[in-house]
Amino acid sequence: MKKNLALFGVLLLLVFAGSAFAADVIKIGHTVSLTGGASMWGQSEARALDMLAKKINEAGGVLGKQIEFVRYDNRNDGVEAVNVARRLVSDGVVAVIGPAQSGNSIASAPVFERAKIPMVVTTATNPYVTIDQRSNKVRPFAFRPCFIDPFQGTVAARFAVTDLGAKKGAILYDVGSDYGQWLARYFEEAFTAKGGEIVAKEAFRTEELDYRAQLGKMKDLAPDVIFIPTSQKEAAMAAKQARDLGINAVLLGTDNWGSPDLIELGGSAIDGGYFVNLTDLADPDIQDFVAEYKAAFGEEPVLPNPVMAQDALLMIVDALTRAGSADGEALASALATIKDLKVTSGVLTVSAEDHNPLDKPAVIQQVDVAGKTFKFVKKYVSVDD
Repeated sequence: MKKNLALFGVLLLLVFAGSAFAADVIKIGHTVSLTGGASMWGQSEARALDMLAKKINEAGGVLGKQIEFVRYDNRNDGVEAVNVARRLVSDGVVAVIGPAQSGNSIASAPVFERAKIPMVVTTATNPYVTIDQRSNKVRPFAFRPCFIDPFQGTVAARFAVTDLGAKKGAILYDVGSDYGQWLARYFEEAFTAKGGEIVAKEAFRTEELDYRAQLGKMKDLAPDVIFIPTSQKEAAMAAKQARDLGINAVLLGTDNWGSPDLIELGGSAIDGGYFVNLTDLADPDIQDFVAEYKAAFGEEPVLPNPVMAQDALLMIVDALTRAGSADGEALASALATIKDLKVTSGVLTVSAEDHNPLDKPAVIQQVDVAGKTFKFVKKYVSVDD
């Protein structure tokens, strides 16, 4: 009996010691794609967050506590993203950064909402990440630092009509992707509203890499521009097949193009293509971040995820500081009232109506295969720029 009591006493001490240690830490979840097709962005995102958290912790942390990430690989898979969300809830995190992809974010949002844990996604641009599509009401625990797809699609269409002089457009998109489906719709609406004509709209299914049948239908219609709202892999394959078919249309994409893999896989076929992105290495607002990242890791960050992830962390830190608490509802209220917050990408104000940032700019980049880089073309603060 004495032995059992002694053992119980030791266990009790360990429990109290663990609690005391936990009391000195603020756990923030990070759901991110560290493997799979989006891993290049995910790994850069994780590095950037660790770099910023270290600076915050060295400066005293938040509310007198140190930031500690609880990070899981969601593999850019919807089912796994939900599994990760449930694990983060059970781990007792106070807020979550990520996911980066719209489909994964939409799938994860109800899990965090039921647990009253704020989710601040990084680059998930679909409007229904922060708005419940069924009720059309704002999700109370979902936020983001990035622009949304209606703006991105409209910017792409405006650039095509105004800067490229396109009159006829075509669209190639992934019918199995929320990201691709909605961007195709927004581009089509904006392109036609600005006087252009969509002469072809062809779909493929996720993981398909042969688009010659769809592109063949476009060839005889001679579009001036082909809008391809896909990841870098699909865009590169589509570019090669389009050029092999003799299609000379300008290729136009979205923020998922912004990976060195696009140049590696697409080669000369993708050269000169344009795409919309959240930021650019040449953006004056992020020069300190780029220099710090290069000094720490010996290479440039893979944009835009690391910048948006740091913005998300700074949003959470600001909310914790103003709320003075890690309570989920108090944090959500503070996140919804962020105003003129200095973040890595610039200055951020959150709209209480839809939990999106106000006046988040977009940039147009051009693929430069010879230079193995993306050249800055122009910046849009609004679609009227």
